[in-house]
Amino acid sequence: MSAQLQISDARLEPIAQRVLAGERLSAEDGLALFQSHDLLAVGWLANHVREQRHGNLCYYNVNRHINPTNVCVAHCKLCAFGRSPDVSGAYTMGLEEIFARGAQGVAEGATEFHIVGGLHPDLSFEFYLDMIRGLKKRFPQIHLKAFTMVEVHYYARLSKLSIKDTLLKMKDAGVDSLPGGGAEIFHPRVRKIICDHKVSGQMWLQIARTAHEIGLRSNATMLFGHVETLEERVDHLVRLRESQDRTHGFVTFIPLEFHPGNTALAHVPKPTGIDALKTMAVSRLMLDNFDHIKAYWIMLTPRIAQIALGFGANDLDGTVVEEKIYHDAGATTPEGLTRTELERLIRAAGRVPVERDTLYNRVDRASMPPPPPAPARATGSFVPASSLTA
Repeated sequence: MSAQLQISDARLEPIAQRVLAGERLSAEDGLALFQSHDLLAVGWLANHVREQRHGNLCYYNVNRHINPTNVCVAHCKLCAFGRSPDVSGAYTMGLEEIFARGAQGVAEGATEFHIVGGLHPDLSFEFYLDMIRGLKKRFPQIHLKAFTMVEVHYYARLSKLSIKDTLLKMKDAGVDSLPGGGAEIFHPRVRKIICDHKVSGQMWLQIARTAHEIGLRSNATMLFGHVETLEERVDHLVRLRESQDRTHGFVTFIPLEFHPGNTALAHVPKPTGIDALKTMAVSRLMLDNFDHIKAYWIMLTPRIAQIALGFGANDLDGTVVEEKIYHDAGATTPEGLTRTELERLIRAAGRVPVERDTLYNRVDRASMPPPPPAPARATGSFVPASSLTA
């Protein structure tokens, strides 16, 4: 065992031996890692795996978040973003507003649009397909990462289509991959408390598998730090690992730190930085068949995300530009960062920044044509849902 690794928790000794031998860890190993107070040893092991895979590189991308509506029928206790259609702050973008925000993203050099929103009671599936078709027609070079498994399930119900046919229509319209949101914690006990109107964990995994089977890649997430137990976190990671064994369709895993502000779970203490770093490290160690682990700076804060690059993470996400979901829950981070700022954060953490596209191909800015001039800044010209059904 490397002399660099100092272990103060004897339970970690056999786990460290398995990690250094490249062996798969068990659920019992994962729980022991979470329970250990030897954060530095857990982090050392995660960083060992991270550097074996990626050396000193850290990836980021230039992306633009587009949240078409915050009107949602689910009313999940974990969420501060969703609104009933008749309450203050509810909004729905028209197609031209969405296209204008896309044009701004292109002018800013985006290579990806990240598109998620609420489960709107009055918007048809065809509206979302028209949105995707319109974005792809106007910006064919942009990767469209659109619609969580929860949204896919909702669209299937709206349109009375199978999950597979819903996904095929999305793919035909121009969806290139799916984000990983809505996974939360898979265990039914937790979902009953925090998101009882969402799809089950089993259904989330089934939709992801179906997407992978038709050639759509996706991300995966875990929302941690609310009412779940450590055993339920480990169960979540194991179930993702088992699914990845079957399809190899997950691109990146993102541990998402719960922000309780302005939610029905506001009484729940916010996760600590130690919990965030340990969760990052255990995720890297348990998910041996995932290539990438992302430190989502929006939720972690840039400072914790920098530290996470030494605890298993090899990606900081992207420029984002306009993030609504977690800022509605009280996030105090910026809503976006520039390429220069992201690269500065990465270098300050002792890593080498690499700009990537959504599927982790390197982006060579020198060989790309200059972006078009930025259009007039979109001002949020939202329209009533009744005029948006298609």
